[in-house]
Amino acid sequence: MSQIELIEQCKRNDRKAQLHLYRQYCEGMFVVASRFLKHTPDAEDAMQEAFVNAFQKIDQYNAEVSFGAWLKKIVINKSLDKLRTKQQYYLSIDEAQLEVVADEDNWQTSDETTLEEVKTEIEKLPDKYRVVVILFLLEGYDHQEISEILDISTTASRTQLLRGKKKLQQALQKRNHGTGY
Repeated sequence: MSQIELIEQCKRNDRKAQLHLYRQYCEGMFVVASRFLKHTPDAEDAMQEAFVNAFQKIDQYNAEVSFGAWLKKIVINKSLDKLRTKQQYYLSIDEAQLEVVADEDNWQTSDETTLEEVKTEIEKLPDKYRVVVILFLLEGYDHQEISEILDISTTASRTQLLRGKKKLQQALQKRNHGTGY
């Protein structure tokens, strides 16, 4: 059965088709939710709520993007909602207090640094930086999209990203015993 046929059956509230789509995407969507929510049960809840929401609104899916991309956006929004409701979400930064930062992307890590080490260090970042770093570096959102998702200014998004990347770089340097990278 094709993806299109499966989605059409879901639009008719076919539970078997919904279960099939759930099984197809649950692991990947759990990984997405886990990037934002450190507590496994919270990530599971956000993922489940996203699927319920997706199936309730599946008539709104119009195939402009892949079903996975559409679902992923719902999972990200549910994860961010969970952060907000648990008050683990970062405080908004008053734009008047934002320092002007240069958009420098000239740092590097040791050649021995693995992707898993980078992801581990991202997870250790304070929430106000971690969320923006994940949305920008891992999910591929731009600053305009991040500002809309998080209801912050693009300046705040840029500043939090740069500060987060700086903290990430420092953590990786420390992890690599100050090798100078």
